[in-house]
Amino acid sequence: MLYKRTFLLMAGIISFSCFLFSINTPGLPPASPAENYKNYCSGCHGVQMEAFVDRRWKYGKEPEDLFKGIKYGYTDGGMPGFEAAFSDEEISDLVDYILRGIENVDRYAFEKKENPSGIFKTSAFDLKLDTVFSGSNVPWGLAFLPDGDLLVADRDGKLFRVKKDQSGTEIAGTPAVLPQGQGGLMDVRLHPDFDNNQLVYLSYSIFKEEGGKTLSTTAVSRARLTGNRLEGQEVIFEAQPYSTTRHHYGSRLEFDQEGFLYISVGDRGNRDENPQSLDNHCGKIHRIYDDGSVPSDNPFVNQDGAMPSIFSYGHRNPQGVSLNPADGKIWTHEHGPRGGDEINLIRKGANYGWPVISYGINYNGTTFTDKTEAEGMEQPEWYWVPSIAPCGMDFVEGNRYPGWEGSLLTGSLRFRHLSRCRVEGDKIVEEEITLENIGRVRNVAMGPDGYIYVAVENPGYIFRLIPVNGR
Repeated sequence: MLYKRTFLLMAGIISFSCFLFSINTPGLPPASPAENYKNYCSGCHGVQMEAFVDRRWKYGKEPEDLFKGIKYGYTDGGMPGFEAAFSDEEISDLVDYILRGIENVDRYAFEKKENPSGIFKTSAFDLKLDTVFSGSNVPWGLAFLPDGDLLVADRDGKLFRVKKDQSGTEIAGTPAVLPQGQGGLMDVRLHPDFDNNQLVYLSYSIFKEEGGKTLSTTAVSRARLTGNRLEGQEVIFEAQPYSTTRHHYGSRLEFDQEGFLYISVGDRGNRDENPQSLDNHCGKIHRIYDDGSVPSDNPFVNQDGAMPSIFSYGHRNPQGVSLNPADGKIWTHEHGPRGGDEINLIRKGANYGWPVISYGINYNGTTFTDKTEAEGMEQPEWYWVPSIAPCGMDFVEGNRYPGWEGSLLTGSLRFRHLSRCRVEGDKIVEEEITLENIGRVRNVAMGPDGYIYVAVENPGYIFRLIPVNGR
């Protein structure tokens, strides 16, 4: 308690010091609400106001509550008053600015809406759900077999083979996983030449006992699918170092058009050491050959001390990796902290900034960086504030969904919807929110039949999206 009070007191002192330093100079035009927030508030509450307002409001979030808090402060909470800094009109303008951020957060409150018809409207057509499978808990990975069957990797450690009649058979021979926290059996991918070699790739949380502790990391194995069994399993990638943490495994897999395998690995909760250092695998996107060997043209393959499989770095927890079939480029998305989820176009050797730059703040409302951009660090193509907790992604192909061609689809765990981003070249130009309140969307994938498949969790369902009533 003493530590908490000391922290809050220091926060108040810092905030008040910022006020003394940056107070509006007499005779100059008054600053805008955004400028006032940046000058007086961001030091304690973060640069992105929308991340700050994504919270439970202890003192209320009505206009009169916000006005009172800004003007008089809350001494017991470490919040100074700004009566001497702002006129009542300036405080009212700042309140309106903050309320716009609150409205941005509240627009995701889909639990307030009901959908008894089961029909979901989009800007181009309506959608109905066709249930494909309902026999899992957390369906993390999806892969479509040439015979029309579907492989479903459940985080609990089971791999299912789903038939067209919705029946699921558990595949034997899967690796042992650590199904704790965010770990378990994650993604599944087929080799590009699966018709001839029957190779299946799995990402998962591998573990070992050391010093009386259970340590884990992200691993990728490949095995040959024979009937309903995996045979000849071998580990082709094993991230270093192992850790006692049970989160931020990353674990998405994707093959590009040249046959390279891309692997996402999260920072494992160690943001200060892992993502910006090339001497470990964590907080990175990796590129390897299908047998686990490293391409000679990887960007850091000849750099002393660097992990040669690294293709890009400075990532937090990428749980979406997808190839754009239009041009062969690799896109990813990753979880931010409180605010700052990102979509990135992956460039060879690029640094994506985590945690030096971010559009988010700590989960407890404190800040860890005052930068959203820095020289030598990539900007996201899109970011979400508040965080939607993105998971799974794929590009729309074919003509079953007129107007959606080439769009990038992303699932939302937190707000239980599907996000459709319209892509023009290398840029995302707009977003449409669809399938409101469908459930925690863990994955989205294009099937070879031209339909979109969506996986939701707890309980686990796989849905096929059927377009109706095109407009």
